[in-house]
Amino acid sequence: YNVCIMAYGQTGSGKTYTMLGPQLEGNLAFSTEEESQLGIIPRATQEVFRLISEKPPGSYWVEVSVVEVYNNEIFDLLAKDSYGKVFGVKRDVVTTREGKSDVPLLTHETVENASEFLHLVSRGLQLRVTHPTLVHAHSSRSHLVVTLTITTVVFGDNFGTLWEDEQTNQRLNKEASCTFAHKMRDNKSTSSSRASSPVQLEATEKMKQVKTRLQLVDLAGSECVGMSGVTGAALRETSFINRSLSALADVLAAIAEQRAHVPYRNSKLTHLLQDSVGGDAKLLVMLCISPGQKYLTESMQSLGFGTRARQVQRGQVKKKNFPVPSKGK
Repeated sequence: YNVCIMAYGQTGSGKTYTMLGPQLEGNLAFSTEEESQLGIIPRATQEVFRLISEKPPGSYWVEVSVVEVYNNEIFDLLAKDSYGKVFGVKRDVVTTREGKSDVPLLTHETVENASEFLHLVSRGLQLRVTHPTLVHAHSSRSHLVVTLTITTVVFGDNFGTLWEDEQTNQRLNKEASCTFAHKMRDNKSTSSSRASSPVQLEATEKMKQVKTRLQLVDLAGSECVGMSGVTGAALRETSFINRSLSALADVLAAIAEQRAHVPYRNSKLTHLLQDSVGGDAKLLVMLCISPGQKYLTESMQSLGFGTRARQVQRGQVKKKNFPVPSKGK
């Protein structure tokens, strides 16, 4: 199943700090001196790779994408030009035949540990749009969406069970891992051309892939123009930010009320998060509240959003299972 963790609140209330933790100014590198101060994104990633390390080698594959939703447009923050320089490229979100949301041509980088992941996120953050306001000197003007796509490699007739022969199990895992890695890194060549040995053929034939997403979202802050004092382009940014947050609230309200139609496509943000907000998914919303008395109205608005989120009742999330052959049962 898919999982989404997001931070919501007014601008300057601590959402980026909650999701990312302390960062060194300038290069935006993550500070790991104070482990207790790490944000949700580094912590969640460390936990994911800790769990993967306990599984058989080659049974999991992790890819990362980093995008920002700016002025209701999606920008790929890991895309590179012909010289290898990273720059934001506009992408679009579509709905596939299976009803899933997808971003064609989105850059996915393969990572093998939390350190590689944080390096990619730090690189993407350097392109994120910020603008000083009267409320916050480094106000984020876009929604940041970091996605970990975790591919589980399973074997069709042995899903949920272990191979009886431990040596065979280790060999198949190793060969499947090798074949799968080559397949992911070079789409031009087919896996069959590499699977020359009987073990590789057996591993490739039995291999199935199950993809799930962990989406970590640092939303741009809702903003009162009278307090932030923005004008010109920043005022236009505020308009798009507030509209997309309203669209997110409408989606949660529609799910909570179990309406027949959920308006995911009213915003690029909700369309992008469709698979992790609705359907068979888990969603965690972190509300960030400013303690100042003058922000009381904004704090009440944030609590109203949280109330809508808490009203969503979808029952227990179910895992995706493959049918097990009768002899296996």
